[in-house]
Amino acid sequence: MAWQQSETKMRQEVMDDRIERLQTPEECEIFARNAERKGFPELSVQAKRKAVQLRASKYGANSQAELEALQAVYAYEEVLCNKNGKRTRATRTWQMIARHGIIEAVERAVNRPTETQGYRALKDMGLDDFAFEAVILRHPDVFSAAAIEKSKERLKSWKEA
Repeated sequence: MAWQQSETKMRQEVMDDRIERLQTPEECEIFARNAERKGFPELSVQAKRKAVQLRASKYGANSQAELEALQAVYAYEEVLCNKNGKRTRATRTWQMIARHGIIEAVERAVNRPTETQGYRALKDMGLDDFAFEAVILRHPDVFSAAAIEKSKERLKSWKEA
């Protein structure tokens, strides 16, 4: 699909050749753990990014915005995995996606009065460009003006903190 080929404004990093060769999220997780254990945190982050991208690509997104929103969900699951020490699904988020679709679920999550969970943890893991708010600002044509404004406010406040 043409949208899969398009450039995104996500963090562009040169991926290590070893990570580019990884073909499954499970391979990425093993590589990330080993890289972390051996003192290569930058390779661990790249492997986690690749795992997120591989998981999201299997879901069947219909647009670049949907793909990036799915990547945000899988990145949040990486946060939960780090926090809980085991693979943990973002159950409530997936329920909302099943009920409303991925774009509407992101819209609803960001328009809540309280901030979306996990931004600081995503930032600590080097995955902050996967935050729902960042996805919304990269695809303003897909989201409401209210979601765009809320996203701008939150990202600004997080950068100032």
